Amino acid sequence: MNRFSRRPFVAAALLLGASLAVVPALAQEWPTKTVRLINPYPVGGGPDGIARLLADKLAKKWGKPVLVENRPGGNGFIAIDAFKRGATDGHDLLQLDSVHLTAYPYMFKKLPYDVNKDFEPIAPLFQSFLFFVVPTNSKYKTVADLIADAKTKPGKINYGSWSIGNPVHLGVEELQELAGIKVEHVLYKETSQLYSAVGTGELDFSVGSAGTAGPMYRAGKLRFLAVAGPKRMEAYPDVPTVAESGGPAKGYEVSGWNTIVGPKSLSPAIQDKIRKDIAEALSGPEFKEKFLTFGYVPLNLDRPQFKKFIDTEASRYSAVIKRAKIELE
Repeated sequence: MNRFSRRPFVAAALLLGASLAVVPALAQEWPTKTVRLINPYPVGGGPDGIARLLADKLAKKWGKPVLVENRPGGNGFIAIDAFKRGATDGHDLLQLDSVHLTAYPYMFKKLPYDVNKDFEPIAPLFQSFLFFVVPTNSKYKTVADLIADAKTKPGKINYGSWSIGNPVHLGVEELQELAGIKVEHVLYKETSQLYSAVGTGELDFSVGSAGTAGPMYRAGKLRFLAVAGPKRMEAYPDVPTVAESGGPAKGYEVSGWNTIVGPKSLSPAIQDKIRKDIAEALSGPEFKEKFLTFGYVPLNLDRPQFKKFIDTEASRYSAVIKRAKIELE
């Protein structure tokens, strides 16, 4: 090859090198305007509180406003639609619940989004292991008591949740399979009504987080039988795990978790910047205090670990949904 024939290859190599250099430069300059963090939660809840603290930390880090936009309702589809109609360069981000990525795709006949095409999971935020809760004066002292009673009264013991397909519903469906029991599912519009119903004895039991059921627990209106997690919670050291309380063997968990996602087309360099800056913010003392208050635990997972975690969760939920024959329009 002579020096003249090498020129196109040299030019192409220089062009490729220049284009690759642009990507990190763009990431360094991003964001160039206000960032919108859309979430499907009402103002004032635990996930919203985390979003607002995170937005404040990121705004200081990025030198641009980060605004939390609440779009509750419609199974989160209202918030998802707003995100899909928004910016595709990372200036619009979305906070999602675990069910949006791991349960709804197997439950709804038609979804207004495609998990694989519309979202790129960027940064896990937290995980919340849920508690089995009963009225303060309940005869159940352990999960074993609850299971034993349910076996003698198929379909007569009830529990509540706020929708079809949420972690509480799917967690109890899995409990029924593992323990060989049948209980009645009662739906409530709001979590405040739900846990009040447990406190008054209208419901025999339910499952809830320290954020949702915690206020009633602290007021002495209900008791925590056990936490459906791998170990006891730091903020509730006297509450045993489900396995310790005579429930299904170790490995049975009921939890919800949150993540920040961006558009699928977002450049890897900007994704890495967002992931790094969120991880840095979450490591601060303010988040440790918030997590303790809400009963959350950090999800310290790198990108490959998080992908594997999502796939594992989706596999577990899809199996529960299939066996329970849960299907929504």
